[in-house]
Parts: sequence; C-alpha cells; structure tokens
Amino acid sequence: MTAKALRTPEIAFTKLLDWPYPPKYIDDLKGFEDLRVHYIDEGSASSKDLFLCLHGQPTWSYLYRKMIPTFLGSEARVIAPDWLGFGRSDKPVHDKTYTYTFHRNMILAFVRQLDLKNITLVVQDWGGLLGLTLPVEEPERFKRLLVMNTALATGRSAGKGFDDWRAYSNTNPDLDVKKLMMRTTPNLSQDEANAYSAPFPDISYKAGVRRFPQMVMTQPDMEGVEISKRALAYLRDTWDGESFMAVGMKDPVLGPKAMQFLHSQIRNCPSIMEISEGGHFVQEWGKEIAEAALTHWKMW
Repeated sequence: MTAKALRTPEIAFTKLLDWPYPPKYIDDLKGFEDLRVHYIDEGSASSKDLFLCLHGQPTWSYLYRKMIPTFLGSEARVIAPDWLGFGRSDKPVHDKTYTYTFHRNMILAFVRQLDLKNITLVVQDWGGLLGLTLPVEEPERFKRLLVMNTALATGRSAGKGFDDWRAYSNTNPDLDVKKLMMRTTPNLSQDEANAYSAPFPDISYKAGVRRFPQMVMTQPDMEGVEISKRALAYLRDTWDGESFMAVGMKDPVLGPKAMQFLHSQIRNCPSIMEISEGGHFVQEWGKEIAEAALTHWKMW
C-alpha cells in the first residue's frame, strides 16, 4: 500500500449488525496496483445472474445489507465493492487523488479483471453517477438496471437542495457520518449508524468523502460530463435490457423530480416504485424494493 493511503483497522468492522459477509480484497487492479479494494462476493460463481451493487457517498457496501439476502434468494451471485476512500477499501489521503476518472477507471478495471457478466447493475447516488456509464462501455456485460435516487450529471445545476449539501460539505471537512445518516434516515438504529461511520476513525480517512460533492458535474466543462452525456444517449436510444426504478420520496436532492427525468431517459423503464417514507438512502427500505424488482423480472 502506498504511504499516501490509509487502511481502516479491521477492528473497526468487528461488530457490524446484519453483516455476516466475509471481506474479499483485490490489490492488483490494473492502474491501481498499490491500492487495495474491498468487496463482498456471495452466492455461486456459476449462477446465471449477478447483482453488482454500487454504493454512494458517504456510505459503503453495508448499505445493501437489506437487499443482498433477497438477491441471494433468487439463486443469484451478489458482488458489492467499496469505492476507494470508502468502507474497507484503502483511502488515499490527498483530496486531489479523487477524480471522476479515478473512480470510473477503478470500477471498470474491477469489472474487467473479475470478468463479470450477466450483470444486474444496482445503483444509488454516486453508484449511479459512475455506474450508469458502464453499460455504454461494456454493453455485453449488462442485462438489467435497478436504479434508486441517483442521476447522470451532464453539466447543469442540480438545484438548491444539492447546492445546500455541497455548501454543508465544504464547511464540514470532518463530516460526522453517523450524525448525517441518523438525521437523513431516522429509522436507523445506533448500531447501524455506527456501522456506517466505522470506516472513518478520524478526519484523515475522509478525503474521499469530502471530494464526492465537489465532483458532481454542475458545470459543462467538468470532468465526466461527456461520458455521462454519451451514457444518457445510450440508455435512451440503445439500451435493450430490463430495468426497474425505485425512489425515496423524501429525498430533497435526488428525489421524485430528478428520478422522473432519469426514468424518461431509460428505454422501456417501467413505472417508478415510490417509497413514501424513504429518503436519499432508500436501500434502508431495500427488502421491499428487491422483492418488487425480482417479481417484475420474474426471477423467483
């Protein structure tokens, strides 16, 4: 591991509620050989279906704990990685390390090195801003989309709600992840909130957390705009896989309005599933979303 990255001590992850999954690590990703990426990999490698679950900011793969058992119940394989800077993955300490291309190249290298196929892509927040650009790059690998409270940013204002969030992030470089999660998702227990904050013992581990709000492409010249436009065109005009969309209706940033637009841009996307009490982290209502998606796709 490079001296310019930190690794959260394993002891921080010893008491995780509803998280029985052993960690797996890959430390030889092409272009990222000096950094270790964490993921979980459950179910049979020979399964005909694979769910690839991509989290957002400031969470980690733990976000999917209420969906994973349902996906596994369909006899699928489930893989959930942590972005570099999050979860059990290594955390470069310099803010400037984290760019749109840095993250996107990592997940592309991950998909290619593990040779993932027949993917149902499950995304929310930055999981979607990055993940929804993958099918246009590797179309033969993807067969379904499960999309929640996210967007493809193409260089336009994201609205007052996002502006407020970015300003808050700027003034709180040592973001209190536990406090944020409990405020935005009041149904969390103390143990669950502790699990979300476990990867970040102190401010030195939070460079990746700080950077994501700054990276959202709200100006036309920002990194990631062109690939996002290309991905949006692909999903609108070419995508021929299945899809399903759920929205936490109480999300002030990526809620109903943003998701209705994204819905209009995904070819043949069925009606949106509305989670009336759900906020931005709608995976906390994940069991019912996963069950509805599997039912729609006739996967069980």
